[in-house]
Amino acid sequence: MLDYASLSAVSAVIREGSFEAAARALRVTPSAISQRVRSFEERLGAHLIIRGQPCTATELGALLAAHVDKVRELEDGIMSHAGLPSREGTPVTTLRLAVNADSLATWVPDIATRFAQERNIRLDLVVEDESLTVDRLRSGEVAAAVTAQDENVAGCRSVRLGTLRYIACATPLFRDRYFSQGLSPEALQAAPCICFDQHDSLQRRWLACHGNPPLPAWTHHVPSTEALLHFTLEGLGWALHPMSLALDALANGSLVEIDPSNRIAVNLYWIRPRIRNAVLEEFTHHLMKACAAHPALR
Repeated sequence: MLDYASLSAVSAVIREGSFEAAARALRVTPSAISQRVRSFEERLGAHLIIRGQPCTATELGALLAAHVDKVRELEDGIMSHAGLPSREGTPVTTLRLAVNADSLATWVPDIATRFAQERNIRLDLVVEDESLTVDRLRSGEVAAAVTAQDENVAGCRSVRLGTLRYIACATPLFRDRYFSQGLSPEALQAAPCICFDQHDSLQRRWLACHGNPPLPAWTHHVPSTEALLHFTLEGLGWALHPMSLALDALANGSLVEIDPSNRIAVNLYWIRPRIRNAVLEEFTHHLMKACAAHPALR
């Protein structure tokens, strides 16, 4: 049987980043937190926390923290459903969710902020490629995930949220330098490209409509949605951007769409466990309603 008092201490240190902050969150002394963690590690014969600034989890520590967080979410959901007050001394309910960077840069802040403020929920967002967020859910690291994969995940339900539309953009100077004679495979091989990271498949999908050339040798990786747009504006290369994020730059002429006939649509889905969790169910209903009306997902 797991020691949930000790597990709560481990989870709090990982979540808060230090023993002192964990003690404040659980309303005990730092020495009590330290003693619970140390004795639990001794019983297991394994380290759960990497001491540092901030403290981080070992692989086993992350798994155990995710487990106790799920138990707490279920308990909070049951108490909320029954109309019972939250237990004294328990931390604020946290929703740990996996989202892709482009969603985080476009529609997630609008929609998640309202819910978090109204329900007094703390958000803990894990950023991952939209094709890999489901892996975070399968591993138990997160309670739910935004994904581009319409697939069956054991024990989970999936609903469609909407569609992010991407357009290929460059500065007018870049377009005139590399594509003055059109978007031939040769021109696309010579023109520098910017991708989010090595997992980013959007450019390959877009290139498939232009003779399917490989990514150019000069392919830059910029793992930030906002920074990728800034680098495109600086003329580092051409790139695919969420349409809603590039509209202002297109309107003022800073960027041009290099092929309006070739746009990429990425359907997004919300996957969460079938096990009833009142807070997660509320957030799911809020998410579906808000996404249906959000301009970035139309």
